[in-house]
Order: sequence, then C-alpha cells, then structure tokens
Amino acid sequence: MAAYLFRRLLLIVPTLFGIILINFAVVQFAPGGPVEQMIAEIRGQGQALGRLTGEGGGEVRQPSSSSSSEGSGSTYRGARGLDPAVVREIERAFGFDKPAHVRFGEMLWGYLRFDFGRSLFQDRPVWTMMLEKLPVSISLGLWSTLIVYLISIPLGIRKAVRDGSRFDLWTSAVLLVGYAIPGFLFAIMLVVLFAGGSFFQWFPLRGLTSSGSEAWPFWERAIDYAWHMVLPTITLVIGGFAGLTMLTKNSFLEEINKQYVLTARAKGAGEHRVLYGHVFRNAMLIIIAGFPSAFIGILFTGALLVEIIFSLDGLGLLGFESAIRRDYTVMFGTLYIFTLLGLVMQVVSDFTYTLVDPRIDFEARR
Repeated sequence: MAAYLFRRLLLIVPTLFGIILINFAVVQFAPGGPVEQMIAEIRGQGQALGRLTGEGGGEVRQPSSSSSSEGSGSTYRGARGLDPAVVREIERAFGFDKPAHVRFGEMLWGYLRFDFGRSLFQDRPVWTMMLEKLPVSISLGLWSTLIVYLISIPLGIRKAVRDGSRFDLWTSAVLLVGYAIPGFLFAIMLVVLFAGGSFFQWFPLRGLTSSGSEAWPFWERAIDYAWHMVLPTITLVIGGFAGLTMLTKNSFLEEINKQYVLTARAKGAGEHRVLYGHVFRNAMLIIIAGFPSAFIGILFTGALLVEIIFSLDGLGLLGFESAIRRDYTVMFGTLYIFTLLGLVMQVVSDFTYTLVDPRIDFEARR
C-alpha cells in the first residue's frame, strides 16, 4: 500500500503541471488581459478629462499619429492613441515584456516554493489574500459537508430498510425536488423569503459576522456566527444531500440482498445486529471513503455561487473576481491550490478505503 500511495503522490506532479500548462496556454489567447484592462482604464480617464476640458471651453487635442502606439508594434488594439512608452511601462509592470515561456518558467519556480507573487491590481501578496478568505470557505465547506452526511446517512439507511413503503416514496419525491432545483435558484429564494426580500428579514445577507461583533462576549459571537451561516449552509445542504441519500440507500440495498446477510438472519441474529454489525461496514465503504472528495467539492466548487449571492468573501468569490478582472497571479494561485488539494484528496480517499476495509489491497489489484 505504501508503494501505491507513493506512486500516486508522484503522479500528482505531472498532472498538476499539465493542468497549469493548459490553463496558461489558454489564457495567452484570451482577450481582455490585464494590460488591455489597464490601457482601457487610462483611455477612459483621458476621455473623461477631455470631456471636462471641452466643457470648460479649452482645446481638446487628439493624439497625433506620430505618438500613436499603432505604429510601435504593439499587439494591443486598445493602445492606439497612447504613448508607446506608456504601453511598454504597463507591460513591464505586469511582466508581459517577457516571452510567454519565460513567464511560465518563473511562475512554476515560484509555485514550487509556494510563492504566488503579488496581485496585479491590488499589489498585495496572493498568499495573504488567500489566507484572509480561507476561514469563510472552510466554514461553508466543513459545516455543509458534516450536515449533509448527518442527514443523508440515517435517511438513506431508513429508506433502504423500508424500501417501497409510503415513507420511501414521499421522501424520494422530496429528494427529487431538492436535486432538481439549482443551488443558486434556491439561494435566491431564501434571500427573497428570509433575508429582507419581499417577506421576512430574519437572517442577515452579508458576511459571517455582524458589525462590531469583535467586542462581544464569545457566546454572543458564536450565536451571531451561526445566525449568519444558516441560509448559506441550507443552500449547500439542499444541493448535496439528495445524491448522497440515494447512494446510501442503494449501497445498503445491495448489501442486504447478499448471501452473508441471509446467513446471519438464519443464525438468529436480530435485525439491528444484521444491519449495523454486518451490513453497515460494507455498505458505508464508498460513502465514508468519498468524504474528502465531497468536502473539497463543496469547499471549492459548490460554494462559489453561494458566496456571490450571500456576499461572503471567500476563496470562491476571490477566484471569480480575479478571473473577471484578469488578475492572473491571483487566478493561477487559486487554481494551483484548488488543483493540488483536489489531487491530494484523491490519494487520501484511496487511503481511507484501506482504513475502512483492510481487505482492500491496491497493490494486489495490479
């Protein structure tokens, strides 16, 4: 098993390299990069200044063709009318004066040392920005995953035991509705109903703490934190518990019909003993082993729209805003961390399989 895990860990390196390389190559051809955005901001400020000068009766001069960057070899169409020296200075400030392969090599060298550089537009270390957002994303991912498992496993077991009953039918209908409603739509519905929309204002809409809560006693801050977490957590739970419940039910149904269960019942074992002494361990194998991946999935993918709708300043919102702004250092830094954690959690899931059931041997499978 140790050799298998070691090979899996080594496989992370080329996989991570390939993902970063593909995304870096795609970004090179994407329009609206940071240099173009900065040029657009400068042009916008210049046009606004020109309008103000024109309104005051002054002369508004257009850049001459001799000073235009169009003839300077610039690849940025929006740079027309700007001094070529200004464009070159913007490119140098953002590091785009170097060839793409040089920039990629420098980025990889920094990533090997977990140095993600500084934000292009906020001039702050990317690590600092990510660490500031991490508590929000961990709060959402951890509580949502725990609640999903606490609801789905007992409910799935109950549905398997009472398969085909009225309880199984109406709970399946509820699960179908929960699975069919998109998470962002359910979040908007909760905001409209309970967060100051058209009906009630029972829960706050922004952040995880109230203003001035730093000076409150610990128990009041804990209640305030839980109060802010209610609606975002419910949104993520509704989107995640349906699939896990059906997975639990199907796993138990598959095990209940196996020969060893019939043998245990024939020997006089009680239903509780059969269910939790024999079936539970085998049926829960895939569910428990999938916990690390489920947590990462909720933490870095499912929470994105929730963070946007509920104005929660987490990693998902940071990555989204950096992609919109083309803040490449932040965008690639978050991508690197997300991908690395996802690949490591896959290895952890394999290791969890062997902890739950020592009979599993990945080496023997080869």
